[in-house]
Amino acid sequence: MQTKIYPAIDIIDGQCVRLTKGNYDTVKVYDSEPLEVAKQFEDAGAKYLHVVDLDAAKNPENNNRKLISRIIRSTGLLIQTGGGIRQEADVAELLDLGADRLIIGSVAVTKRDEVYHWISKFGGHRIVIGADVKDEMIATHGWLKVSDEKISDFIVSYMQHGGTTFLCTDISKDGMLAGSSIDLYGKLIQQFPGINLLASGGVTSLDEVEMLKKMGMEGIIIGKAIYEQKIKVSDLF
Repeated sequence: MQTKIYPAIDIIDGQCVRLTKGNYDTVKVYDSEPLEVAKQFEDAGAKYLHVVDLDAAKNPENNNRKLISRIIRSTGLLIQTGGGIRQEADVAELLDLGADRLIIGSVAVTKRDEVYHWISKFGGHRIVIGADVKDEMIATHGWLKVSDEKISDFIVSYMQHGGTTFLCTDISKDGMLAGSSIDLYGKLIQQFPGINLLASGGVTSLDEVEMLKKMGMEGIIIGKAIYEQKIKVSDLF
């Protein structure tokens, strides 16, 4: 399996931003034209793109779907997107717009039966189950609450209902530029052979990208390290 590299674009107010540890108070604007950023990634050799609608994550009515649709139509990138996907109508709309696959975050924790249904209807390959983790426990509510459910039990519950693809973010690492959760990913790959696992949060160097590839990650999401020029996109591809 060839590891997919996903440069990340997070959108607030139509602008390309990054947060630290998911905190909206730490927002930093990197570019006012996300579409141009996406085109730059494509020109550098990217085939995939990770887009998070941070406005919709707070309030699904206030979404950036027109902009996301424009990025899908104006590039040849395969785009996975998340943020504010609360009901089946959202899933259908984004897939109709041409998204390659969707990341289901908090709803995957709070409304499992619904998400199980989406997996059976749209396919496990189109629905990426997002798990935010702290000390191997599932975190919810914008990372403010840590539950008493282990990431491994959470994954099992979804694999039993056709889930194949999981995006795991260690919230202690996200936006910190201090390395990702290599130990955690190694454990999960060992425990669940054949799982499609995406690394997210803290990826900082090309060496780390190579290490994650060798481990057998399905995808690697890289955000702040690109914007802070720790990793050059031209080197990445």
